[in-house]
Amino acid sequence: MNKITSLLSNIFLKPIIKFLFIKNIKGRENIPKQNFILASNHQSYLDIPFCGIICVPRKFTYIGQIDGHKGFKSFIVKTIYSMGGVIPLNRQDKESKKEVISKAIDKVKKGYSIIIYPEGTRSENGQVKEGKLGAAKIFLKTGVPILPVGIKGAYNLFPKGGKLKIKKNVELIIGRPLLFEKEFNLARNLSPDSEEYLEVCIQITNQIMEEIKKLVYEN
Repeated sequence: MNKITSLLSNIFLKPIIKFLFIKNIKGRENIPKQNFILASNHQSYLDIPFCGIICVPRKFTYIGQIDGHKGFKSFIVKTIYSMGGVIPLNRQDKESKKEVISKAIDKVKKGYSIIIYPEGTRSENGQVKEGKLGAAKIFLKTGVPILPVGIKGAYNLFPKGGKLKIKKNVELIIGRPLLFEKEFNLARNLSPDSEEYLEVCIQITNQIMEEIKKLVYEN
């Protein structure tokens, strides 16, 4: 989402989303002034606009899966992604996974913030699941802060396979930015194909997910 579209979303869409769904937003003071990687748990189809209102009016984008849709729905999703500048991901294709990370890194280097759901898919029971390594890989090539976000109450509104409910039920808890300076400096001297580099990615991912769990379960 470019700067103009994001600014318009901030003016017109953000107030509607807040009015219909948002009960509370905590931790606004933790949002970095520079661009960042927003890493959130994934409860609902509504998580996309919920995380979006944290990023507006700055320029930002998402990583969005395309393999879960078929037929006309797939066409609609791809069209929306194209219009919104979303980076499409086919989770069944290894080359797509590599390309997505490369495109995300490029966007971040151009000053975009990026929204990513490390769990890789919506939770089927509302609980936070294990994370995948995408956020860590983007971080290690860009060095921008990772902003953990916990979403509470969205699962009851539009869960996977469920129907939309409109209720002011959602809390967004924004954690302190994660910098991982030690891991970043260590990885600079490692090959991305090495076991050591992979271990650094796993360590970062585990810490991201622990922070998200704290935001969801302890607030």
